[in-house]
Amino acid sequence: MTAVIESEEHKALRAAVAALGKRYGRDYLTRTIAEGKPPTELWSEAGKLGYLGVNLPEEHGGGGGGIAELAIVLEELGAAGSPLLMLVVSPAICGTVISRFGTEDQKRQWLPALADGTRLMAFGITEPDAGSNSHRITTTARRDGTDWLLTGRKVFISGVDIAYAVLIVGRTEDARTGTLKPCLFIVPTDAEGFQKRPLDMELNAAEKQFELTLDDVRLPADALVGDEDAGLLQLFAGLNPERIMTAAFAIGMGRYALSRAVEYARDRTVWKAPIGAHQAIAHPLAQAHIDLELARLMMQKAAHLYDAGDDAGAGEAANMAKYAAGEACVKAVDQAVHTLGGNGLTREFGLASLITAARVARIAPVSREMILNYVSHQTLGLPKSY
Repeated sequence: MTAVIESEEHKALRAAVAALGKRYGRDYLTRTIAEGKPPTELWSEAGKLGYLGVNLPEEHGGGGGGIAELAIVLEELGAAGSPLLMLVVSPAICGTVISRFGTEDQKRQWLPALADGTRLMAFGITEPDAGSNSHRITTTARRDGTDWLLTGRKVFISGVDIAYAVLIVGRTEDARTGTLKPCLFIVPTDAEGFQKRPLDMELNAAEKQFELTLDDVRLPADALVGDEDAGLLQLFAGLNPERIMTAAFAIGMGRYALSRAVEYARDRTVWKAPIGAHQAIAHPLAQAHIDLELARLMMQKAAHLYDAGDDAGAGEAANMAKYAAGEACVKAVDQAVHTLGGNGLTREFGLASLITAARVARIAPVSREMILNYVSHQTLGLPKSY
């Protein structure tokens, strides 16, 4: 079975999650944002139904599926107008890394809670001075007896206020060469020396963004996830699912915006026929639909490769999927707002706020320009520009 043709199980999952999303919808998310609350009710129900942990191992409370299934969950919730950003972070990044590289104790402690949604874990990689360059990460861990001491800063970290811990990307010194190498640590949010500061964002989202300061945070030896020498392998085991899930987030948002525009264009009549009868309205909406469908195909390919264990192939496809989905989402939202005219800027129709939200998929977790750099020299073999 190829990734292009969805199985009956995938179709059933898509329909079930769509039904859940419809029960909550955009009004629910808008209300939680206005109240400054996280979408706890939707998160909890999705967890009880088994949707949050579809990608995690069955022996640890998950559904035994992969990123392909989790991407369906996020896309359909987004298409209903109520996406859950922490799906990208908690089960997709953190759950994947722990299930692939964690100790048995770490798996027992974290995976069942991540799967049913009773605990969330945030992910901290971005730093103020490093941006998209993970090689410039300065958060460092040094040994102190059997413990670790972690020091550094992180920025644009989602959902720290509702997380029990943050999976922090730091660096340790190689005893043989003295060079720094990436490592992953589970850091409890109540640890001494761990401080969080909310960022004042114009982005309307239920999940808040934070800057973190780690000042000699003392961690036990078992806070390290995986092999100290594995480095980039473990890091990219989390970053590829992040790109795939970001694509799902963008595709869902684009589908929601497009559906509202199509509904409006079908009914809105100014002259003799509904405005959707005019090609100037219909064709751009059709193009937006095509672009979203194409992006979904690449997302499915990336998820298929990742779940099949092809990390290298998944890296290329995940970057392409994230790029395509980000572009398709921005264009779909823009065209949806334009289709509604002045109504597209009103709170009643709830589309204008998506203009800012849609741009996130172009910026995070890696900019479209860095993806073009990746494809230029990794896929096409052109010289590096940096």
